[in-house]
Amino acid sequence: MNTLISVNWLSKHLDDPNLIILDVSPQSNISGLKTSFEGVKIKNARRVNLKQDFSDHSSSFPNTIQEPDAFEKSARALGISNQNTLIIYDNLGIYTAPRLWWLFKTMGHKNVAVLDGGLPEWCIQHQAIEDINIQPTYSIGNFTANYQSDVVTLMPKMLHHHIENSIAVVDARSSGRFTGEAPEPREGLSSGHIPNSYNIPFKDVLNGHSYKSKEDLKNVFSKIPQDVTSYIFSCGSGLTACIVALALHQIKDIPYSVYDGSWTEWAQCQPNYIEKSYI
Repeated sequence: MNTLISVNWLSKHLDDPNLIILDVSPQSNISGLKTSFEGVKIKNARRVNLKQDFSDHSSSFPNTIQEPDAFEKSARALGISNQNTLIIYDNLGIYTAPRLWWLFKTMGHKNVAVLDGGLPEWCIQHQAIEDINIQPTYSIGNFTANYQSDVVTLMPKMLHHHIENSIAVVDARSSGRFTGEAPEPREGLSSGHIPNSYNIPFKDVLNGHSYKSKEDLKNVFSKIPQDVTSYIFSCGSGLTACIVALALHQIKDIPYSVYDGSWTEWAQCQPNYIEKSYI
């Protein structure tokens, strides 16, 4: 199935018994975004707390990916099994949904997609919604993870990425944070960027609450050398990096990974390897 599906597609598949809709709307966000659709969700959607349910609480960095066994437990608690088709959305349109999409892909789940436009587009098209506190009933699932280590980049690989010119490191933070002209929202963290990286702010791949067209996305990525053979996506904490990763997935079949520690880890652990100028 496509990794990005439309409201029209979802509305036609609501009767599929294997279909599970996951609402991963954030409780708050560091980007200062607000939704016009508080208090409602897509009918029969199962609510997910990304930080509580699908992040490693033992990590000193935000949004760190869980170990496979912990991920399995969280997925099963939501009634998810390997045969299920998962459709993920959030109430900002495109924000936290791509992160959960990437997490399930990383754990080997094949049939998972993001609803383009999320809850805003669903409501604009007058589809069925319900109060956010209504919880559907379901049984515990039997999801089994198949961890795909190649789509997760950790610090050791980041320290050597500059040796391989074929790898493009793409930072999804704002241009001001990337260049060092704007402060980081996390107290005590320097702004700037990983040496030899490129900046594609996550908002550059969006048109309002939905993704841009494929042609427009190709233009956004045109700043990256065309001879690269793989991408590593980074951001502040590994969340908005997934937005840009999913954008690339729409236009190019090429290996990619997400630097899970992202700038929060890099700025703390590699303070002597920070650039302040745009590449």
